[in-house]
Amino acid sequence: MTEIRVPVGDASVSAVWERPDDAWAVIAVTHGAGAGYDHPFLVGFSDALNADGVATLRFNLPYREAGRRMPGRPADAIAAWRDALRWAETESAGLPVLAAGKSYGGRMASMAVAEGMPAAGLVYLGYPLHPPGKPEALRDEHLYGIRVPMLFLQGTKDPFATPELLDGVVGRIGASALLEWVEGGGHSFEVAGIKRTPAQVGASLAPSVAAFVRGHASGS
Repeated sequence: MTEIRVPVGDASVSAVWERPDDAWAVIAVTHGAGAGYDHPFLVGFSDALNADGVATLRFNLPYREAGRRMPGRPADAIAAWRDALRWAETESAGLPVLAAGKSYGGRMASMAVAEGMPAAGLVYLGYPLHPPGKPEALRDEHLYGIRVPMLFLQGTKDPFATPELLDGVVGRIGASALLEWVEGGGHSFEVAGIKRTPAQVGASLAPSVAAFVRGHASGS
């Protein structure tokens, strides 16, 4: 594991880069709205991917780097995503590079790709389709123009994505999108009655992501 600084605009953000010797893909991943790159969920997720031969760039978005808990303008996060993915591309040695994010981080990655950011695929760790209790306020319009493979990992009890609505969105996107449900999972994939640390929860999602990359975005 290597702690680094990734250039973002005129500044830089904290990040961790890990490339296994047998790496066959690269995933850049960032955090949800109220967390940071060092959240145990993301650490466990990245460590488990590394053990399966996937290199990871785990990084902060600028607002979090500045010590703020609430995101600023989406344009700032989108610009940061472009810079972070560009950095990962330079270190990839020709391997496919995907963008992944927990909640807000995944939505910002999708918006960046919708605006032209190149990525071999997108992975959403709990896509925030709508605010809790407001299913009418869908955040889906930009998704239909994305042409790269997409994996939605979602808890069936996630208040940010009513199952029927997310099923419909993924169906309208078409064959490029795959949806996998975590039965009983909340927005952070916690399941009532099952005691797991956030790191263990994050790690539990890695096999599905690795299988998706192998089957849909690895170029093999």
